[in-house]
Amino acid sequence: MTITLYELTGKDATRPFSPHCWKTAMSLAHKGLNYTGAAVPFTAVPEVEDGQGKTVPVIRDGERVISDSFDIALYLEETYPDRPSLFGGPGGIAMARFFEAWAQTQIHACIGGVLLLDIHAMLEPRDQAYFRESREARIGRSLEEAVAASQQRLDGLADRLEPMRPVLKRQPFLGGDGPLFSDYIVFGAFQWARVCSPTRLLADDDSVAAWFERCLDLHGGVGRATAAAA
Repeated sequence: MTITLYELTGKDATRPFSPHCWKTAMSLAHKGLNYTGAAVPFTAVPEVEDGQGKTVPVIRDGERVISDSFDIALYLEETYPDRPSLFGGPGGIAMARFFEAWAQTQIHACIGGVLLLDIHAMLEPRDQAYFRESREARIGRSLEEAVAASQQRLDGLADRLEPMRPVLKRQPFLGGDGPLFSDYIVFGAFQWARVCSPTRLLADDDSVAAWFERCLDLHGGVGRATAAAA
């Protein structure tokens, strides 16, 4: 039975952009599980599976409905133990918890503000209105003001990524010789930016950029199949 992945999209239903949905797409591909993507605009998220999840990603696997990218990864690991592991054991789960917090506070916090207007431009008018109203209420300023104020944080991104570089000198992935869910957590942040915005985040000679290119090629190039923003 094919799994359904509900993933966030804009006007172009073939371009999912949520970093959290990308974690799940990569997890499903890692496990070698067939899935069908179901496009969900912002204003339709409350309708997914009768509101069983307040956000996407959500998956339906037979009779099971699971939300939250980390919970989905745990479910896939438990339900399909005969397929490649997403964590490599309990230590990998603990490591992924760290990377989840680190990505949110160190990477998302840097790049999220820069992407606001790019995301807004990707949406249908009804979703644009929802996105602007909800985000401006959350951040206490206009999208335009937030983008203008975010450049300084973006300038500090390279330094925040420094902990990755010594690791990537020793091994091709955060998970070692092959990727684990920790890789997909960080990948999701950069894929979010890649799909939404032409803004360059990394220098060509950065080892993190080389790692991201390797991730794009994983599992038959599932990440690269969605073209970068022009």
